[in-house]
Amino acid sequence: MKKNFRFIDLFCGLGGFHVALSKLGGRCVFASDIDPDCRQVYKENFGLEPRGDITKVSEKDIPAHDVLCAGFPCQAFSKAGKREGMTDPRGTLFFDIIRIIQHHKPSYLILENVRNLVGHDDGNTWRVVKEHLRALGYVFPDEPIIFSPHMLGIPQFRERVFILCRRKDVARRSLQFKKPLKKPECNADKILLKGDGKTPNISRYALSGKEMEVLSLWNEFVQGLKPPLPTFPVWTEAFAEGSRRASLDNMPAWKRSIIRHNRELYEQNKNFIDAWLKKCAACAAFVGAKAKLEWQAGENAKPDMWENILQFRPSGIRVKRPTYFPALVAITQTSIVGRLRRRLTPRETARLQSFPDSYKLHPNDRVAYKQLGNSVNVEVVRFFARQLLARVA
Repeated sequence: MKKNFRFIDLFCGLGGFHVALSKLGGRCVFASDIDPDCRQVYKENFGLEPRGDITKVSEKDIPAHDVLCAGFPCQAFSKAGKREGMTDPRGTLFFDIIRIIQHHKPSYLILENVRNLVGHDDGNTWRVVKEHLRALGYVFPDEPIIFSPHMLGIPQFRERVFILCRRKDVARRSLQFKKPLKKPECNADKILLKGDGKTPNISRYALSGKEMEVLSLWNEFVQGLKPPLPTFPVWTEAFAEGSRRASLDNMPAWKRSIIRHNRELYEQNKNFIDAWLKKCAACAAFVGAKAKLEWQAGENAKPDMWENILQFRPSGIRVKRPTYFPALVAITQTSIVGRLRRRLTPRETARLQSFPDSYKLHPNDRVAYKQLGNSVNVEVVRFFARQLLARVA
C-alpha cells in the first residue's frame, strides 16, 4: 500500500484505528460515532469532527477511501450483553458497514469485534458476516483471527476477533497473517506511572479504608487455608450453618457444584474459617459481592492478595496473576494493583490500549475509563494492518 492512503473510521470511539493507521502513513477522511463524548475527544486529538449516527449518514456523503476500519458495536455479541446478535438493533449496524462497502468498494477492510462473535448463535452470525463480505468481492481467511495484546507483550489479556479483508482484484497473494512465533513475556509494571511526584493526584486512585479492610480480611483467608487455594468461587454465605444443611435439589447444576465445593472447603478448614467469619461479621463492608472471592491466580500462586491484580466485580472479588491485566471493560471494574493499594489511573489504562501519553483523555475519569474499555488496541491494529496493507503484488 502506498503512503498517504485514505481510510475511514466507523464507530471510531477514541480513534484507536486512527492512531494505528496514521503511523503507517494513512490519512483519515471520515469518522463517525454516535457518542458525543467520543466525538469531543476525537476532535480534540485529531482536529477532525466525527459525524454522529451512521444510520443517518448517506454512503454518498462519505469520501472515497482505500481502507474501511470499523470496530462495530459489540454489545449484541458480547458475553456481557444479552447476545441477541443480528436481531439486536446494534447488531444490524453491521449492515450499515455493508452498504458503505457496496458503494465505495474500498481495497481493504479492517473489522474488529468481541471474541463471542465467532460462536454466537451456533456460528450463524459469523456465517452471515462471511456471506455478505464475500458476496461483495472480498477475500479473507476462513477462520477469523482471535488475538490479544498480551501476545505482543502488552500486559493486557483482551481477546478480540479481527476480520481482515482484501478486495479480490487488488492483489493475488494469499491472505495468511503471521502471529508472533513466541509470545513475549508481559510485565504489568511497564505501564504504571512512577508516582515520583511528577504525577499529580495519583493518591485519588488509592483504595478506600473500607476496601482495604475487606481485602485484608480476604488476604488473611487465603493465607490461613490449607493448600491448595480454591479455584472455584468462594461464597462465604455457603459457610453458614443453615446454608450447609439446606437442600440443593432445586438449584441449577452449576450452583450446586459451587456450594458443594464450598462445603468441602469449610469442613477441611472448619476451625480457621469459624474464627475468620467472626472477624468478617464485625466489618460492615463485608457484604454482597465483597463477601465472595474468585481466586484466578492459580492453585500454586503466592497466597497474598497484595502481590496480585485485583478487581471488585458483581460476582465477587477477582484475583489475577501480576503478569498482565484482565481486559478493560466499559463499566466501572477498574483493575487494582495490589502492591500499590490503588486502581489503575486513566493514563495507565490508555497505555494498556497502546495510546501515546500525548493523547488527551476525557477529563471525567468515569467517561475516560468507559471509552478506553470500548477502544481497540492501537498496537494490535497496527500489527495486522501492516501485514494486510503490504500484500499488494
